[in-house]
Amino acid sequence: MRAARARYALAVTSDAVPTGLAPSLYACFEREDWAARAPRIPMPLTADEIARVRSLGDRLDLREVAEVYLPLSRLLSIHAAAARSLGDRANAFLQRAEPPTPFVVGIAGSVAAGKSTVARVLTELVRRWPGLPSVELVSTDGFLLPNAELERRGIMHRKGFPESYDRRALLEFVSDLKAGAPEVRAPVYSHLVYDRVPDQERIIRRPDMVIVEGLNVLQPSSRADERAVSDLFDFSIYVHADPDDLERWYIERWLTLRDTAFADPSSYFHRYAGLTDAQAVERARELWRGINLPNLRENILPTQHRARLIIDKRADHAARRMLLRKL
Repeated sequence: MRAARARYALAVTSDAVPTGLAPSLYACFEREDWAARAPRIPMPLTADEIARVRSLGDRLDLREVAEVYLPLSRLLSIHAAAARSLGDRANAFLQRAEPPTPFVVGIAGSVAAGKSTVARVLTELVRRWPGLPSVELVSTDGFLLPNAELERRGIMHRKGFPESYDRRALLEFVSDLKAGAPEVRAPVYSHLVYDRVPDQERIIRRPDMVIVEGLNVLQPSSRADERAVSDLFDFSIYVHADPDDLERWYIERWLTLRDTAFADPSSYFHRYAGLTDAQAVERARELWRGINLPNLRENILPTQHRARLIIDKRADHAARRMLLRKL
């Protein structure tokens, strides 16, 4: 199988900065310069803890966390503290006693870009700030329409596209968070069965921060009279990589899943467990080019300019540079 992965690897050497951005709006930090922003912050995570938050196929080790995500967690803490201070001062001026609302961070990016790993490691780092703030991580997968409904609408083949989500429910969820509701509920999704889990939900009770991770979370509204989830984010991150690298990572992950999760008889993808290397690569490539790449080009990549910060990844999955929109 190792030989098959090497045979089907897509060699990419592009060093281009993400396109479609206005360079004057962003401060660009090469990795070494970014790491120097937080040289004396102690590492709060162990190698075992990092391994637990790392998604299949992602590169994440102590050095990557120290140089990329520890400084980013510090930046998030600065923004969150500033937002709370502004809220307190505004309440004092208005002579109101409103409780603080969660600081909401949106993280977007393609399938296989590693956004779930980014979301999980930031969640763990932020939880270790002074004062032990409470942080909740929510994936928009739970807001995908049930498979039965996708089949009824004839869009099962477009799962992950904007129209496959219960966008109203997702908007209400984030709106309730920002409105300071004492309790909000989110649906639960199972990657094993590739569907929502009926009658299960997560209950979230006024945390200090909520990280919302998903493919299309930075999309604007399609209607002038309607809000978008992205309008409610206090900070937003886009995980960028070259599409050819994304395809290679997706195929490599698919080969690993074929030998692991797909082997479970209860897996939605169990029918692929017996594929040969060549068959698995071909099927993964069909899925990538037929579903994930069009979604990336049409819906996900065009939203990167809406992010406050862009993590630009190299071909080896490691972060290469950070682009931070100027205030």
